[in-house]
Amino acid sequence: MIIITGAAGFIGSTLVAKLNQEKYFDLALVDDFSNDRKNKNLENKRFSVKIHRDIFPEWLRLNHRLVEFVFHMGARTDTTEFNESIFDRLNLNYSKHIWKSCVEFGLPLIYASSAATYGAGEFGYSDNESLIPQLKPLNPYGWSKQKFDVWALEQTEKPYFWAGLKFFNVYGPNEYHKGRMASVVYHAYQQIHKEGKIKLFRSHKQDFADGEQKRDFIYVKDVCNVLFFLMQNRKHSGIYNLGTGYARTFNDLARAVFRSLSKPENIEYIDTPEDIRDKYQYFTQAEMNKLRSIGYTKPFTSLEDGISEYVNHYLEKEKYL
Repeated sequence: MIIITGAAGFIGSTLVAKLNQEKYFDLALVDDFSNDRKNKNLENKRFSVKIHRDIFPEWLRLNHRLVEFVFHMGARTDTTEFNESIFDRLNLNYSKHIWKSCVEFGLPLIYASSAATYGAGEFGYSDNESLIPQLKPLNPYGWSKQKFDVWALEQTEKPYFWAGLKFFNVYGPNEYHKGRMASVVYHAYQQIHKEGKIKLFRSHKQDFADGEQKRDFIYVKDVCNVLFFLMQNRKHSGIYNLGTGYARTFNDLARAVFRSLSKPENIEYIDTPEDIRDKYQYFTQAEMNKLRSIGYTKPFTSLEDGISEYVNHYLEKEKYL
C-alpha cells in the first residue's frame, strides 16, 4: 500500500492519477476531504481507503505493516497566510510526526518542500544541503518548509530512504479549487475568458521591466514523473530541487496562453498588492544538476507545450486529470 497525504489537493491528486496509470491501485488517501471542489480531483481514481488527516497518525501506527511507501504532499500552502501557528501545526509539527513514524516503522518517505524557502534568492537556488540552513524565506509558509528541511537534515535517525522536494512554480490540471493560490496560468486563462486580457504584476524594481519577472514554471505531470522515479529508485536520500532549470518571464507565459486560445495578445500591468509586495520573488530558477546526477533523464515539458496541453485538454473542457 502507498500512502499519499494531501491526496485531494493539486499535486496529491495528480500523483494518484500517475500511480493509477502505472497500475498502482492499493493506495491510502489522506486529507480532510471537506472541500467538495477538491474532492472532484479524486473522481474516477482507484484506491483502497480514505483516511482523515487527523486520525492518520494513529491509523499508520495500527496499519504500518501494510504500507510500502509514504508520499507526504499535504500542507497548508497559502503564501498570504501570516498566522504562524497554523503552519506550525499543519506543516512543521505534522511533518515531524510523519517523519518519526517512518523512522519507527522502517518506511521510505518523500515529502513536499518548496522553492519558497529560497526567499529573495540572495543565496542562489542550489539544493546543496550545506547551504540550506542559510536560506531566508519571505513568508510564514516558506519558513514552515525551511524549518522542516533544516530539522530533517539535523536528525540522526532518518528513514532508510527519504527525499524532500523543493517544488518551484507548478501548474496544470486539478488546481481548480486553489482560488488565489492557483497558478498564474490558471488565472490568466480565467481573465481572458472574462475580460479578453491578462493582468500581470507591474515591476517595482528598476532592474526588471513590467512582466519580465522570471519564475521556473514546471508542469504538474513532470512533477509526478519525478516522484514516481524516486519511489522506484530509493538510493540517494536528500533534498532536491524540482523545477525545469529554466526561468521564463510572466510575459512569456501570458503570450503562450493567448496563443493556445488563438486570441490576440492583450496584457495589462497592475500594481503588486501591498500585502505581498515586499515578499514577492522576482526571479527563481532551479539548479537541477543534483536530480540529474542520480539518473533522472526525462526532459521537462516546455512552458509553451505545457500551457497548450493544460489549456486545450483540461481548462477548455473543464476536465480533471
